[in-house]
Amino acid sequence: MTDVSVRDLTKRFGSVTAVDRLTMDLTPGVTGFLGPNGAGKSTTLRMILGLIRPSSGTALIGGRRYADLDHPRRTVGAMLEAAGAHPGRTGRQHVRIAARLAGIPAGRVDAVLDEVGLTDAADRRTGGYSLGMRQRLGLAAALLGDPPVLVLDEPANGLDPAGMAWLRGLLRGLADQGRTIVISSHVLAEIAQTVDRVVIVHEGAVRFAGELTELAGSAGLETAFLRLTTGSVR
Repeated sequence: MTDVSVRDLTKRFGSVTAVDRLTMDLTPGVTGFLGPNGAGKSTTLRMILGLIRPSSGTALIGGRRYADLDHPRRTVGAMLEAAGAHPGRTGRQHVRIAARLAGIPAGRVDAVLDEVGLTDAADRRTGGYSLGMRQRLGLAAALLGDPPVLVLDEPANGLDPAGMAWLRGLLRGLADQGRTIVISSHVLAEIAQTVDRVVIVHEGAVRFAGELTELAGSAGLETAFLRLTTGSVR
């Protein structure tokens, strides 16, 4: 079991405070990390992954900073945007290169391509992939190290309804294996069907952190989200 612990995490860009003393715990299961545009979600995820240096505070994965992990890609799988694959390379070539760079056995390549439903398209050039297919390719790369922690930013972007249902099943299956999964998304209806817990941020600070059932109740996730981030229901 690998938890993610964030304590008083703060990031300032000049006079702008993007993340303000944010504290949260991510535990096994699926956590929805929600907030309006500009709330600090992407900055927080990048600090957890060591891509941005915090102004103060800590983000620990299994008790260690990302930079201090012995085998980062075997501990954390991340997808922060659709796979930036070279359009002239095939999906299989893209994942094979990612595996080589991460020191992961080549045998995992076909396994993760199958897991995300890209086996039949694996030898097509990624320049011809749809956005949804590029999302699947990004997920394949994130899963290469069979990590206990997954950090996914808008993983449903570009997926059609069948693709969203597939993604929901994939994430729930991975969570049932005891993995810690955090997904940032604006698709609240899909989040409501997928997650166990919710963290809502607004203006860089946590407005709610807890069980989905505790937040949404009979009013629904969208109503609760709007009350916490706008003070009104539209």
